[in-house]
Amino acid sequence: MLNHDTAAARGEPDRGESDRAAANRAAADASPIHAALAAELGADVVTRADDIEPRFFTAYNEAPGARPLALARPRSVDDVSRALALCARRGQPVVPQGGLTGLARGGVALGGEVVLSMERFAGIESLDAAAATITVRAGTPLQVVQEAADAAGFTFGVDLGARGSCQIGGALATNAGGTRAIRYGMMREQVLGLEAVLADGTVVSSMNRMLKNNAGYDLKQLFIGSEGTLGVITRAVLRLHPKLAPPATALCRVADYDAVLRLWERVRAVPDVVSFEAMWPAFYRYVARHTPEVVAPFAGDDGFAVLIEFATSAPGGDAAHTLEACLAGCFDAGLVDDAALATSERQARDMWTLREGLAIDALPHLVNFDVSLPTGVLGAFAERCEAALRARWPDVVSLFFGHVGDGNVHIGVSLADMDDACEAAIDRTVYAVVEDMGGSISAEHGIGVLKRPYLGCTRGAAEIDLMRRLKAALDPRQILNPGKVL
Repeated sequence: MLNHDTAAARGEPDRGESDRAAANRAAADASPIHAALAAELGADVVTRADDIEPRFFTAYNEAPGARPLALARPRSVDDVSRALALCARRGQPVVPQGGLTGLARGGVALGGEVVLSMERFAGIESLDAAAATITVRAGTPLQVVQEAADAAGFTFGVDLGARGSCQIGGALATNAGGTRAIRYGMMREQVLGLEAVLADGTVVSSMNRMLKNNAGYDLKQLFIGSEGTLGVITRAVLRLHPKLAPPATALCRVADYDAVLRLWERVRAVPDVVSFEAMWPAFYRYVARHTPEVVAPFAGDDGFAVLIEFATSAPGGDAAHTLEACLAGCFDAGLVDDAALATSERQARDMWTLREGLAIDALPHLVNFDVSLPTGVLGAFAERCEAALRARWPDVVSLFFGHVGDGNVHIGVSLADMDDACEAAIDRTVYAVVEDMGGSISAEHGIGVLKRPYLGCTRGAAEIDLMRRLKAALDPRQILNPGKVL
């Protein structure tokens, strides 16, 4: 005789099944982490330690670091959620990872972590022309977004030299800037909606597509710039802008930083300006001599080189004519000593190659800095910083260049001989000047590992305490990207 008075008939769980599920979960949680993840997500998603390629534990321009315990490459938001939930139960540290193009080691394993690479969760989900938005997955390379926007008649507002390899999730997690910030702002300004997975596996999906939405806290701002320490970004709704016509590019030579400032005052009044980049004399001399594939427009001397790019979205607009007219006025005002207007895409690319300065990577023991100060004091900062470095290391090479229009300067510091103690002393020397002048130790590459000891140079004690309280609230077991930022 059938017994209808069962737990299932009463709508209650089958305790035997529940017990078996609990036992299976306990067994999985007791197994090695790569095996537990493989059982949860599938063997095709998880790679055990011995089989992980070095690219997943190698920082930009460095030798391989600590090999992770396992590598997970999720193909869905559910994969991310289940991976984090499992790791949270075990107290297993996780390093979210994008394209690994940052310069602060924010996406690199330090030892004993699982790497969660978003490279497989890539692609464009939709493009809404009426709303001028594009919905993308975190692992999508920046260049793919740019090309999709262009094909649809739009422009995406952020551009970086690493556009082909950096991923949208990583660019959001570090609030990347780039060369168009003076026109469109940084990554933070490009985001309308965001989805992220918390440390315990909870999916927080706020995929807003409206420009105006003041319904409570703007939760996406918790994750943008948090470097994967508060949650793992999985998808985003990004703003698009009217399509730009091909840009006009010029390289100018000016006498000194005061002339750079006066030139910027003129250029920023023109709506077509997209980029305003400056190269200090020593930097320009070095890249002009050590970039053999490029013929520099003028020889390196004691002047500054300034790269200017104009682009317009106005129908019938002519950015080249506008730029030429602007430069003519600057010549008449005595602000510019020499200038070269690119007449081909190749010439424009050569000018940008000089500015990107990849040639300096060949310098011995190069230490890179990415700092920001008000534009008006960057000249004084460079003088003070170089003087402080030379007072301690007379033979130091210090090269300054960057996005002067938005106050961001990069510094390359090189010594023939350098150990870890020396590198730390160089860090302290540079950041002491930044702190004294009220600047930021990180303009666009985040804090990561390298800048963590110096966060107090830029943030006050109350700010850091609030950051720690947010971290404790969202990640109480401290499993997300440990050892980074705080």
